[in-house]
Amino acid sequence: MAQTDVLLTKQPAPQTVPACELPRKLYDVARNTGAYTSSGLATAGFRTAKYLVDEWFQNCYARYHQAFADRDQSERQRHESRQLAAETEALAQRTQEDSTKKVGQRLQDTHCWKSELQREVHDLVAETDLLLAQKQRLEHALDATALPFSIATDNLQCRQRRQHPDLVRDHVEVELLKEAELIRNIQELLKRTIMQAVNQIRLNREHKETCEMDWSDKVEAYNIDDTCARYHNQSTDVQFHPHSTKFEESASTPETWAKFTQENLCRAEREHLASANLRGLIDCILRDTSEDLRLQCDAVNLAFGNRCEELEDARHKLEHHLRKTLREITDQEHNVAALKQAIKDKEAPLKVAQTRLYQRSLRPNVELCRDTAQFRLVSEVEQLNASLAALREKLLEAEQSLRNLEDTRMSLEKDIAVKTNSLFIDRQKCMTHRARYPTVLQLAGYQ
Repeated sequence: MAQTDVLLTKQPAPQTVPACELPRKLYDVARNTGAYTSSGLATAGFRTAKYLVDEWFQNCYARYHQAFADRDQSERQRHESRQLAAETEALAQRTQEDSTKKVGQRLQDTHCWKSELQREVHDLVAETDLLLAQKQRLEHALDATALPFSIATDNLQCRQRRQHPDLVRDHVEVELLKEAELIRNIQELLKRTIMQAVNQIRLNREHKETCEMDWSDKVEAYNIDDTCARYHNQSTDVQFHPHSTKFEESASTPETWAKFTQENLCRAEREHLASANLRGLIDCILRDTSEDLRLQCDAVNLAFGNRCEELEDARHKLEHHLRKTLREITDQEHNVAALKQAIKDKEAPLKVAQTRLYQRSLRPNVELCRDTAQFRLVSEVEQLNASLAALREKLLEAEQSLRNLEDTRMSLEKDIAVKTNSLFIDRQKCMTHRARYPTVLQLAGYQ
C-alpha cells in the first residue's frame, strides 16, 4: 500500500465487518422416538451434549471469518503503524532541522549583536584612552599656568618697589594686570573642562561596562546555542527534561531582546560622539589659551621693552643735564670766587680813598677846602661803594644760583638713581624672570 504524508491522530474506520463472536444458536436435541430407536437411560447423556454437523461447519466458518478479520485488522494496523512511524520520523526530522535552522539563525543574530557590542566596547576603550590623554594635557596645561601667574604677580610686586616719581600706572602695569586676569580666567576654564572630561570618562566607562555585560551575556548565550546546534540524535550527553518547555515569566521577546541591545548601542554611540566632541573642544581650548597666553606675554614683553627704552632715554637725558649742571656749578663756583676776589680787590682802593678823605678831613682851618680833589675822592668812594654793592648783589645772585644748581644736581642725581632703580627692576628683575615663561607646547599640555 502507498504511504501518505498525513499523520494519523485516531484509529481509521474499518474497511470490513469487524470480527466478533457469533451468537450462540440454541439447538434442540433430536430424540430417538421412532420404531427402530432404542431409547433408554444408558444412552441419554451421550445424545444431549452434541452439536449437529451443520452447526460444526457453521462454527468452523465463523472461526475462519474471525481469523481473516483479525489478520486483516492486524495487517491494517501494521501498515498504519509503519506509516505513522515513517510520518513521525519525517516530522521529527523536519522539526529538528527547522529547530536547528532557527538556532543557527539565532546564532547569527547573536553573533551580529555580539560583534557590534564588541566593536562598540573597543571603540569606547579607545575613545576613553584618547580622552584620558586629553585630560592629562589639560592637567599639564593647568600646571603650566602656575608659572606665568607667579611671574605676573612677582612682576607686579617688584614694580611696587619703584620710587617716586616712577611709581606710575604705566602701560606695563596695565598689560601685567591683563595678563594676571587672563591667566585666572584660563585656569578657571581649564578646571571646568577637566571636570567635564572626568564626567565624560565616567559615562564612557559606565556605558562600556553596560555593553560588556550585554556582550558577556550574549557570549554565554551564543555558547549555549552553539552547543544546542551541535546536538544530534547520536549525541551521548542528551537526556529528558520534561519541564523544559515552560516559558519563564522574565523571558524577553525577540523585539525586546533586540531593542535592549540596540538601546545600549545607541547610548554608547551617543556618549562616544559626545566624548569625541569634547576632545575636539579640548583641542580648541588648549590651542586658543596657549596662543592667548603667548600673545599676552609678547605684549607684556613689548611694553617692558618700550618702558625700558623710555627709562634709558630719560636717564641719558638726565645724565646729560647733570653733566651740564656740574659744569655750570663749576663755572658758577669760579664766578663766585671771582666776585669775592673782585669785592676783596675793591677793599684796598676803598680803604685808600676813605683814608685820604679821613686824612684830608684833618686839614686845619681854611685848608679844609672842598676842592676838586675832595670831590673826586668823595666820588671815588661813592663809586667804589656802588661797585661793591653791585658786586655783593651779584655775589648773592651767584651764590643763590649756585645753590639752585646744587639743588638741581641733587634732584638730577636722585632722579637718575630712581631711573636706574626702575631700570634694574624692569630689566634685571622682571624681564629676567620672564625669560622662564613656558613655551607654547608646555602651555598646550604637550610637555
